[in-house]
Amino acid sequence: MAFHSHSHFLFFFFLTAGLALLFPSTAEPHLTENYYEKTCPKFNDIVQQVVTDKQIATPTTAAAVLRLFFHDCVLEGCDASLLIASNSFNKAERDHDTNVNLPGDGFDTISRIKTSLELQCPGVVSCADIISAATRNLINMVGGPHYRVSFGRKDGLVSRADRVDGHYAKTNMTISEIINLFASKKLSVQDMVVLSGAHTIGFSHCKEFSNRIFNFSKTSDIDPTLNANFAKGLKNLCANYTSNPGMSAFNDVMTPGKFDNMYFRNLQRGLGLLSTDQALMADERTKPLVDLYASNEKKFFEDFAQSMIKVSLMNVKTGKHGEVRRRCDAFNNLKI
Repeated sequence: MAFHSHSHFLFFFFLTAGLALLFPSTAEPHLTENYYEKTCPKFNDIVQQVVTDKQIATPTTAAAVLRLFFHDCVLEGCDASLLIASNSFNKAERDHDTNVNLPGDGFDTISRIKTSLELQCPGVVSCADIISAATRNLINMVGGPHYRVSFGRKDGLVSRADRVDGHYAKTNMTISEIINLFASKKLSVQDMVVLSGAHTIGFSHCKEFSNRIFNFSKTSDIDPTLNANFAKGLKNLCANYTSNPGMSAFNDVMTPGKFDNMYFRNLQRGLGLLSTDQALMADERTKPLVDLYASNEKKFFEDFAQSMIKVSLMNVKTGKHGEVRRRCDAFNNLKI
């Protein structure tokens, strides 16, 4: 059975060499939790109703929206630039090769929320705020932590595919390279490890881990850090992945639909799907954190929530630096 990839989110999402900067000291004062209290009092209720209906109908929605959140924040900041559709004048970032396989359920969820909000309070709620709210609500809905989200973001005015290339990490990167990329965004080693826990839900395409299960080296067909029985199952699942590139596997083989700390417990047993996942167990800088979160889900949830708040403030646009789009896939004025 073929699945859309709802994953390899972390390492592909917000690792860029410096386009998206964190400005918590300048961005946060403009954002408030009750930003829409007077202008759109049903904002929270509408978001919750739409994501609930969508998640019940399509259980992969939470992973899809979480992936969308990270992909959006990585490049231009959390400004919904990823939602813009290309036109004859501009190839938008969502049509870059890195983003073309983003799951449609993520885009559909945000679109549904925007449509409902426009009927209730037209021209008030930004698509950027919708993404942040929907992500938080869906994480909580599938068992993860509820954390504070502030609102008041404006939607960005730029979305270009030619800005994407070279600004996302690959699954063959070393832990040191990944740590350095996170550091360039003022995200710590702890942020990197705890946000990797997002892999507790979602899928990855076979091509993203095929090197671990087919012809790994001259001496071993499979990656020796991979659990042997798990590897056997993956080889069967992905046997025809070259002719059927849609084939995917759960990131968390044990509890794939539940946001919990099983991702970290899996790493301790050689059940990490991507090489960049399993490598967290082999580095002295990251292994203690893996062990901590594997043994203490409460601590994982607390730290994950704080890191998600950090990411949600990446290069936030406010005031004249953005707009509130009438529809999420198009700027209010045609960009040439």
